[in-house]
Amino acid sequence: MKKIITLSSALMLCFSMSCTKNAEQKPASPAIAIRPITSTTFATSSSFAYGSDVSWVTQMEASGKKFFNKSGTQQDLFTVLKGEGITAIRLRAWVNPSGGYCNTADVVAKAKRAAAAGLSILIDFHYSDTWADPGDQTKPAAWASQSFTTLMTTVYNYTQSALSSLKSAGVTPTWVQVGNETSDGMLWQDGRASVGATNFKNFAWLVNCGYNATKAVFPSAKVIVHIANGFDNTTSRWLFDGLKANGASWDICGFSIYPSTSNWASINSQCLTNMKDMVTRYGKQVMICEAGMDVSAASTCKSFLADLIAKTKSVSGGLGVFYWEPEAYGNWQGYTMGAFDSTGKPTVAMDAFLH
Repeated sequence: MKKIITLSSALMLCFSMSCTKNAEQKPASPAIAIRPITSTTFATSSSFAYGSDVSWVTQMEASGKKFFNKSGTQQDLFTVLKGEGITAIRLRAWVNPSGGYCNTADVVAKAKRAAAAGLSILIDFHYSDTWADPGDQTKPAAWASQSFTTLMTTVYNYTQSALSSLKSAGVTPTWVQVGNETSDGMLWQDGRASVGATNFKNFAWLVNCGYNATKAVFPSAKVIVHIANGFDNTTSRWLFDGLKANGASWDICGFSIYPSTSNWASINSQCLTNMKDMVTRYGKQVMICEAGMDVSAASTCKSFLADLIAKTKSVSGGLGVFYWEPEAYGNWQGYTMGAFDSTGKPTVAMDAFLH
């Protein structure tokens, strides 16, 4: 059993670097007067993440789905992806999901497989029992009636416990995402940023609970705050300005990007501009945590991904690009933006990750 810290200790850790109060922030007026950082440099690294989120893999396997390389040879999914140039795996974490998939035990099992394949790992905490995104940030049922003070402690302890389970299994994640597509905060309504100054402050403090718990277990792991629509500079500035003004700590600005077959070039260009602004404005590194396009447009998707990877690599502090659930095929869960064909083989879209 993992050690659970006391209430007072958790609050001290959550509150650290979280005590700045400011006037109410409104989405309609996103810009906050923060002096931009005029020069930002990061240590050069050859470890750019060519990534895939494959959180569905255990559920797909249990349903009988099999995976094959381009030659038609059946292989473990992680082996197939590694052969396609993938170097990193992203895994979502749900608190108490119906059916069990993506709970801590399932995340640890998948992470062990990824680590055994020599792949880096990104853990994506949704802080929910189910999907969290810009339109849904529902508290786990077991947390729903907690006071905000208790909620902070719970976020810290849950994050620490889940990461400690990974550590006990011999897995060290490179990145940890505190919240998923938190374009309007997380753990609503307490942490819904657009409600007002108190709620934005709450969101920042919840981010710090996740950040501090992560660093307590894995000091070298980089913590990501992830939002949707990486091309949207207005929302990006509003959200990250508000976090900074309220004393939040994070290492990486993470984004999702899902363009159409007709607008991907302009969306990628806007995303590049936004990523550069994030580096300059906050001194943070940047990452595309999710990307995707309809499986029927594999050739266009390859062009989109190759361009997005090149643009992200061109940014000082650009760390990687992750495709979201490329292994989803055969209309799995109604999702049609994977990058495997109906026979379970990678499409040409995956060639964008070869390097």
